[in-house]
Amino acid sequence: MQDHDHFYYNIYAIMEEIPAGKVASYGQLARLAGQPKHARLVGRALHEAGSYGDFPCHRVVGHNGRLALDFADQRARLEAEGVTFLKNGNVDMKHHQWKE
Repeated sequence: MQDHDHFYYNIYAIMEEIPAGKVASYGQLARLAGQPKHARLVGRALHEAGSYGDFPCHRVVGHNGRLALDFADQRARLEAEGVTFLKNGNVDMKHHQWKE
């Protein structure tokens, strides 16, 4: 197993705890995985998640609620769970950020 595989599995396990209707940021997941300076590696883990299983990647957004650029149906999936958005298109983090 490569070094990053352990980190990836930690991220996937944490991500599975995010309830429907809530979101977490990349940095939040990195911190919860014990690697607070590795938010970008969280992004890479999410990008490769399909190779490891089926995870709720749509519930992970930027710290300001910004959606992933290469995830076409992320907003629709979040809206289906009751997540609301601000006028600028970002998730309303005040109401939907997961309080782990």
